Amino acid sequence: MDRDPSAGGGPITGINVTPLVDITLVLLIIFMVTARLIVSQQALLVDLPGAATGERVQEIFGLVLHANGAIELDGERMASDEAILDRARAARRDLGDLRAVINAEAGVSHGRVMNVLDLLRRAGISRIGFGVVPLPDPPRPR
Repeated sequence: MDRDPSAGGGPITGINVTPLVDITLVLLIIFMVTARLIVSQQALLVDLPGAATGERVQEIFGLVLHANGAIELDGERMASDEAILDRARAARRDLGDLRAVINAEAGVSHGRVMNVLDLLRRAGISRIGFGVVPLPDPPRPR
């Protein structure tokens, strides 16, 4: 006598991949959201060849706040907050989709970082990140 598999007592003859697909999609979303923005502070000057086709890459507006009060914008020392604001507005106008990364030394006050953040927002830059150096993993107990 053959059992009806739909009755619940029959053997499972197929694998349900729905949970596997769900988990895979969730992991993909997590990786996409937590992907790190890699910003290089050093660059090599190269003479790139021209091409008829190609797309613009996303520009990064990199600020470095030093503990002694100095501010560098893409490697150039800035004299005042107004100079930063002017450069940020010009970059936003010229480039459109612009990301800013603030790299502040540990000794920089919170107020100074917030001031620079406010300057960038006044210039119309809304995609702002903060550069960090990853800490080493703590030793695991044996």
